[in-house]
Amino acid sequence: MLTPTFDLYLVSDRKLTGGRDLLWVLEQALEGGAPAVQLREKDLSGRELFYLAEKTRKLCLDHKAGLFVNDRIDVALAVDADGVQLGNDSIDVAKARELLGQNKLIGASTHSFEEATAAEQSGADFILFGPVYFTPSKAIYGAPQGLPALEKIVQNVSVPVYAIGGIKLDNLAEVKTVDVDGIALISAVIAASDPKEATRRILARLRR
Repeated sequence: MLTPTFDLYLVSDRKLTGGRDLLWVLEQALEGGAPAVQLREKDLSGRELFYLAEKTRKLCLDHKAGLFVNDRIDVALAVDADGVQLGNDSIDVAKARELLGQNKLIGASTHSFEEATAAEQSGADFILFGPVYFTPSKAIYGAPQGLPALEKIVQNVSVPVYAIGGIKLDNLAEVKTVDVDGIALISAVIAASDPKEATRRILARLRR
């Protein structure tokens, strides 16, 4: 099993860029040091997502960062991404592994202790858990889970765990007390007026 080496996992959402080109925002974040990007643009057609993923892959390679594609294994394979991020409605992890082989990472998005342990047992390489705090983008997954629920997962699964949901510069120190392997976030960088500086500040506090 592969192990992710990144501590910050930037998730894309072109609807939060304030009208700015998503590729520009991602490039700024990568210049700020973002070590991994998850391309999560679920409403795009396969063709549109492929072309966006192709351009994002080049940016990530230029900055020695990892690229993950949400859900679409075909697109991930087509652009030679580093892996995929799977959710509850995605293909199951075991089948994804058959398609991807052993040299790609598989992340699983989970929203409960049961989902997290099931993802580990099915062979996920790392787990996202949340929402830890309230965030509009994760509201459909229910109320914030909070740090105690996150800590329970960290203590009971052996694969890396990343916190997601409402994580910002001002609550990052609190999240770190749970000893997570990293954080995943969207708006704190994608919606920031200066994505490069926002990324730098978050990484500095994360690695302090």
